Amino acid sequence: MAQQHEKYYVPASSPWPIIGAIALGLIAFGAGHTVIDMKNEATDGWGVNVLLGGIAVLLVMLFGWFRDQINESMAGMYSNQLGHSYRQGMSWFIFSEIMFFAAFFGALFYARVIAVEWLGGAGNNAMTNEVLWPAFEAHWPLTQTPGGTESGAMGWMGLPLYNTIILIVSSVTCHFAHVGLEKNNRKQLTIWLAITIILGCIFLYLQVAEYIHAYEELGLTLDSGIYGNTFYLLTGFHGMHVTLGTLMLIIMFLRVIKGHFTPEKHFAFQATSWYWHFVDVVWVCLFIFVYIL
Repeated sequence: MAQQHEKYYVPASSPWPIIGAIALGLIAFGAGHTVIDMKNEATDGWGVNVLLGGIAVLLVMLFGWFRDQINESMAGMYSNQLGHSYRQGMSWFIFSEIMFFAAFFGALFYARVIAVEWLGGAGNNAMTNEVLWPAFEAHWPLTQTPGGTESGAMGWMGLPLYNTIILIVSSVTCHFAHVGLEKNNRKQLTIWLAITIILGCIFLYLQVAEYIHAYEELGLTLDSGIYGNTFYLLTGFHGMHVTLGTLMLIIMFLRVIKGHFTPEKHFAFQATSWYWHFVDVVWVCLFIFVYIL
């Protein structure tokens, strides 16, 4: 008797990857020119228009691609083997994100522990200190640039602490939502998932408020040397990940409202939960190494 093999669904060619690449290109180009326009106090603002256009294209891509994936899943086209592939793919994606942030944390470590100490004349580098920056004192945060630009340091109290508490609590509420799904308790699932989304939105709102405070009251900008650059690089990329995670949670919430997912089959929700917990862990590391130490 011939062995029966499980069918592996292969989707048709999709336009969404190239559309997503175009969107990311527009976002990068628009964001770069937006920063230049802000620095030069330009009034035409075309960089912002390109940035917003890229975000709009990205949202269309996400909506269309998620729609196709959901329709294929609900139509029963996916096999167990494809489910294993999705789990492997999401695991590798999160691993790549860990490496992404590890590179930036490595840059922060190099700047603080090696470069700053070297400029301060540590070891046998006293002559280097005298030649390059005689008045430099090795300390972190580095709130003064060689050109004389001074800025304040963002402390860990206040908004950063509130955001840390919010994200930790959101990780707990996301877990409770997942438990509700596994127990087929739709009410628990819906309530805790909605709370998680609200907490994510509050985090993003407070981060915007923190950036406004840093720019207007502390003078902490992208021109503030290595401290300002690493601060906005790490917190900004994390904010982008929180935004994506919040969008994923919103999509999961809409699917829950429509009656999708069962205790046995809910990997889309599980993958979103993985991603949200990852984002929370990264923020805890950011809070310690960027704000406290």
